[in-house]
Amino acid sequence: MAGANLRGATLGLAGMALYAGHDAILKLLGAGYSPFQILFFAAVLSFPPATVLLLARRDIGSLRPRHPGWVALRSGCICLNAIACTTAFGLLPLAQVYAILFTMPLIITVLSIPMLGERVGPHRWGAVIAGLVGVLIVLRPGSGALSLGHAAALTAAFGGALAALIARRIGGQEQAIVLVLWPIVLNVAVTAIALPFVYRPMPVGDLGLTAAVAVLALSASALSVLAYRTGEAAVVAPMQYSQIGWAVLWGWLLFAELPGRATLLGLSVIVGSGIYILWREARGASRSSPVTASDAAGDALVSPRATFGPRLFAPRIFSRRP
Repeated sequence: MAGANLRGATLGLAGMALYAGHDAILKLLGAGYSPFQILFFAAVLSFPPATVLLLARRDIGSLRPRHPGWVALRSGCICLNAIACTTAFGLLPLAQVYAILFTMPLIITVLSIPMLGERVGPHRWGAVIAGLVGVLIVLRPGSGALSLGHAAALTAAFGGALAALIARRIGGQEQAIVLVLWPIVLNVAVTAIALPFVYRPMPVGDLGLTAAVAVLALSASALSVLAYRTGEAAVVAPMQYSQIGWAVLWGWLLFAELPGRATLLGLSVIVGSGIYILWREARGASRSSPVTASDAAGDALVSPRATFGPRLFAPRIFSRRP
């Protein structure tokens, strides 16, 4: 088991490294293009690989959802998450965006009470409170006006958390193709409507970068799935926080960004609280059933953050059921 956990952790680290590269490209493109334009081309270019992967499954099923209301709400949350996250990366330093996105496990914990009927004990409540303190350290209210980028990052975190909770609620009852393709379809539709108002001609190189966004998301998702199929979730899940190291590196190399002391301190508190919540869930503190048929991999084609917190629940989009 130790060897399997080591391989799982290694795969998880590799997947997170690709996700961080994906985010750095989003930030590069965000300096010159609208998030709607970036996401339109990335989503369109995601269709071929997503379709191939889904057709390779023997249990592909129907495109008609069994819970159309929940599927529609979840697809909307993923679309909102993608737009808000891309906006935040274009406006804020990478480390600051990650600090806010790392609150997703905290938000999931709180929202699981009304949505899933969970009982959150004092241990997890303490972790939530500590995480919120970490957010206040990063944002430092009163030291300056909060920007659109901060609002976008918070919106992305809430949208991704809500999408994850809906996946927990219906994931075992919906076909994988429903959970993967409907968010992509909605994302293409929404961004296509906005595209005529924000479009700027893209050189071949920039168009290639949008293709890289789709390829990196797909590759990172595949590595994440393999990581969870190889090692224990309690070992693999914390690997998502390795992205902060890449954020600091890419921020320094590409954007001349270095996180301040407050950002690093707040990040440490948020990461610590998030790891504790993931550890408690791995021990069975959460009474909700894992989403074994959900679409963390497919979501990442549309939004790299829709499943940021609960990658603890191992997806099986790339696997064949026996």
